[in-house]
Amino acid sequence: MQYRFAMWLASSAVALAACASLQPLQTAQKMIGSPASSVRETFGAPTETYQFANGTSRWIYSHQPLGYDVYAADFDANGKLVSFRQMLTEKEIYEAKPGVWTKRDVAERFGLPREPVQYYALMKREAWSYRLYASGYQPAHFSAYFDDRGVLDRTMIIVDPRGGDRRAK
Repeated sequence: MQYRFAMWLASSAVALAACASLQPLQTAQKMIGSPASSVRETFGAPTETYQFANGTSRWIYSHQPLGYDVYAADFDANGKLVSFRQMLTEKEIYEAKPGVWTKRDVAERFGLPREPVQYYALMKREAWSYRLYASGYQPAHFSAYFDDRGVLDRTMIIVDPRGGDRRAK
């Protein structure tokens, strides 16, 4: 009897972990108001953490460079989860402010790049690149270009020339 219970408990834990990794947004929405320790137990260690001047913080969960997702878990000053969302969406990208944002601002929003950083000498611009699904299903690359002072110059979304379609999976 104890063996069966132990097996049931183990399979339940595996199923719960699978749900968190396969449906992170749905899992996290149910966790709003939970402490940071619960988020860490469910999703593991973040790839990056940022502390803001107002006492809030953000944990980044990046699936780059091979994946298409970067999730941000936002916590209030008391360490409670207030938001969990996919950051590599056109809505989030279009909020970038060229001429205002710095590399730090881009990193806080989308995480540090996991693709090799490129430098274009003729433009005198450094480019950070991220993979995403444009329009929700078309594989694409988002690039953020910085001038030599580290200020965001422009952003660009380019559809992946190899094609593919997330809907076909």
